[in-house]
Amino acid sequence: MRYAFGQTVSPQDQLSKVAQESRERAKTMPAGKEREELQRKASQADTAARIDEWVNSPGLRRPT
Repeated sequence: MRYAFGQTVSPQDQLSKVAQESRERAKTMPAGKEREELQRKASQADTAARIDEWVNSPGLRRPT
């Protein structure tokens, strides 16, 4: 994702934003399937952000 003037947003930031927006939207909904799906989407986005952070960490090394 790009902002004006060539600034880029990291995948972790994108996923964190999706998680936050999904949680906020779920808070405004009554209990039910759609709310559960939004909560699940937020959880999956958090997990994906953590995996992306781990995969791109400097301590991770390629198998030899």
